[in-house]
Amino acid sequence: MKRSIIFISAAVIFSMAFLPAAVNTVFVSAMPDGGKSKAAELITESNDEAYDAGLIENSTGIPEETGADTTENRENSGTEKTYNVSGFEDYITGVVAAEMPASFEAEALKAQAVAARTYAKRRIDAGNTLDDMIKNGGQAYNSVEDMKNKWKDSFDENYSRIKNAVEETKGEIMVYDGEPILAVFHAISSGKTETAGNVWSNDEPYLKSVESPMDTEAQNFTAEVSIPLNTVISKLQEKHPELAVTKGNLVAQTQIIERSESGYIKTIQIGNVVFTGREVRELLGLRSSDFTLRQDGDSIIFTTKGYGHGAGMSQYGANALAQEGKDYHEILKYYYTGISFLTE
Repeated sequence: MKRSIIFISAAVIFSMAFLPAAVNTVFVSAMPDGGKSKAAELITESNDEAYDAGLIENSTGIPEETGADTTENRENSGTEKTYNVSGFEDYITGVVAAEMPASFEAEALKAQAVAARTYAKRRIDAGNTLDDMIKNGGQAYNSVEDMKNKWKDSFDENYSRIKNAVEETKGEIMVYDGEPILAVFHAISSGKTETAGNVWSNDEPYLKSVESPMDTEAQNFTAEVSIPLNTVISKLQEKHPELAVTKGNLVAQTQIIERSESGYIKTIQIGNVVFTGREVRELLGLRSSDFTLRQDGDSIIFTTKGYGHGAGMSQYGANALAQEGKDYHEILKYYYTGISFLTE
């Protein structure tokens, strides 16, 4: 099927100070570089909810076929910011800048560019405009202004690295049965990526669990967070007001019913209610649904593995594979089962 990338002029509402509902932000303190740690950088991941909510497949937006450059002002958390987006590939540059540290290996950046382009192309095919995706599209976006504010004196070097990754993969997307795939990704897996059907209501043949043991070497692979007991209960009751627990030891009233083969919790019973692991993760703001819990007085201590929903490409894993000498095609084929590439 012949496809064409639609160049669309748009304004952006996303900045580092404001993340739309369709984006979860994760902070990773250290990333590998020849075995050495990096300074803290921002990584974001595709939203868990976008798939179930139908944002990917069922938007009613109609693409506008225009190549004109525009600049618009939009309110952003009470302030106005000006953004410039001249076309689709410039948008992809802004996505890669927001989604992956510029210090990552060139082949990892290329893999991210192809994933971002594929994700966006799928949404355009579903009837979304570029403006729709910038505002609420499941991928983070940095304008050139955002990049300058974030990178400061390193702007030229970092922008060049990301721009090169986008240009060297220009027009390239991943397809399965001739259609753009749902190219979701996450920061760090639990050591194995997750099958899509264990995260969302639908499965995809190319989003299968694969081994990603290099993720276990990430400095923030495991993390602990302490949440007051009353807060845990109240947040869980926001989704399930019928939840009833007795005073005292909440952990004693909790049972993990099932974990997936990748280690992520599928179902967990707390009191009289059975939750999915994803529900607990989202309601409590946990790093992943691969967690254990214990009680310490009036607090619940959650220990998590990995960061993100776990489906698709692990960004940390992609960088590790690039350091091993894998090119971006090999990285993407590793994380997305049975896909092929199409250049439009």
